[in-house]
Amino acid sequence: MNIKLICPRVTMRPMDSAWKTRMSPPLSLLILGALTPPEHRVTLADENVARQRFDDSPDLVGITVKVDTAPRAFALADAYRRRGIPVILGGIHPTVCPEDCLLHADAVAVGEAEPLWARVLDDAARGRLHPIYRHRGPVDIAAAPVPRWELLDHRKYLFTNTLTIGRGCPFRCSFCYNSADNIEARYRMKPVPHILREIESLGVDHVMFIDDNFIGDPAGVRQLLPELRRLGLTWHAAVSANVGREEALLDAMSAAGCRSLFIGFESVNPGSLRECRKTQNRIGEYDETVRRTHARGMMVNASLVFGFDDDDESVFPATMDWLVRNRIATMTAHILTPYPGTPLYRRLLAEGRIYDFDLAHYNTAHVVHRPARLSPERLAAGYRWMYRTFYSWPNLVRRWPVAEGQVTAYLQFNLVYRKYGKLTSLFGRVWGMRQIAEFARKMAYPPPHSGVILRAKSPRNVGRPMRVGPTESAETSPRPTTVPDAQFQCSTR
Repeated sequence: MNIKLICPRVTMRPMDSAWKTRMSPPLSLLILGALTPPEHRVTLADENVARQRFDDSPDLVGITVKVDTAPRAFALADAYRRRGIPVILGGIHPTVCPEDCLLHADAVAVGEAEPLWARVLDDAARGRLHPIYRHRGPVDIAAAPVPRWELLDHRKYLFTNTLTIGRGCPFRCSFCYNSADNIEARYRMKPVPHILREIESLGVDHVMFIDDNFIGDPAGVRQLLPELRRLGLTWHAAVSANVGREEALLDAMSAAGCRSLFIGFESVNPGSLRECRKTQNRIGEYDETVRRTHARGMMVNASLVFGFDDDDESVFPATMDWLVRNRIATMTAHILTPYPGTPLYRRLLAEGRIYDFDLAHYNTAHVVHRPARLSPERLAAGYRWMYRTFYSWPNLVRRWPVAEGQVTAYLQFNLVYRKYGKLTSLFGRVWGMRQIAEFARKMAYPPPHSGVILRAKSPRNVGRPMRVGPTESAETSPRPTTVPDAQFQCSTR
């Protein structure tokens, strides 16, 4: 069969640019490609990196679907089905909402693909697709294949050095898909030899682990880190906020080449953490977690969520004060979004507080529900103010990196990617985004033999209180804007 795998166009948030849409390829489709027997021909169409043609006639179309890409995915599926071409939808949204997705597909895959894909292909070849393909229980992650990288045109992506070491998460936060129906969220880590094979398949010395929680199995990570150190890798990962309690693990991560951590702090409001059942987070430990991470030469990207029922307008300046005082290198903010299938969605729906059901707005940049202590307009304004103020020139100076050797990466992300991303990405379109990204990586993370030393500066200014917030100037104060950052698909995202 001729099989076409499609990644639909993502919805853009106010601060996004072409850098974001071209960041990295869809690993899920590359894994499907690897699961496909060689007698079938597989092509991959990613709308986020190039204009695609959809007037072709494959024997089977597979589309990966997130909640905010669902409207586009449904439109593509409907167009193919009108021409008699069978379509199967899979991914996180079809897994939690299979009946809704089946209105636009011949079949829906519920859950992880490894046990399902061979049966889907056999049934499709016979013209007998079943409506629902479902696997219950955890997949043996040791059987997961290495992604089929040759399906990609690598030149179209900023980075093709992404991988995961496991699946799932040990925590069950109420807003997170890991607490949703049909999701097999028990944490499972791949065997270390399997991870090393995936790294080898990338053929690079700089990787990004995109797991929901890199330290979901601390014992397993301790076995992996000596191997990463032996390989001489530079790498980055997302972790839960309890990482600060694991000083020996932080030591080993730094020694193994980790240079930045995306940490799911989510809120500086204790009531909001209780509301979302984020029991692993202890606000009293946040400052020390950041200090310990910085002291080991690793930058911190703080993940934050606004719009919990315990949040009022004071949460924005309080969060900004904490970010700047601790010299957080980068921030990814989100408006609390009730993803269908999660406990949060069920509660807000039962209370009649969800007013916007356009799934294209479920990208954490729009307010789709009525919070208890913030109007939707004030929540949207505060969210925009957070980005505008955090990436302002005064705060860029105040947040200057604690660790020597991180200045180039800090400036690249804050200026080239975020603050002036829409402008700089235009140059990328002319000169080649991949080439610019490679140049930036070499400048920010030179090889160890270059003599650049990553160590913490004197802590004399770290922790010094700084007055920030809406009283600084009228220009930076939160106020209503016409309309209301990153998909927090899981607890650390």
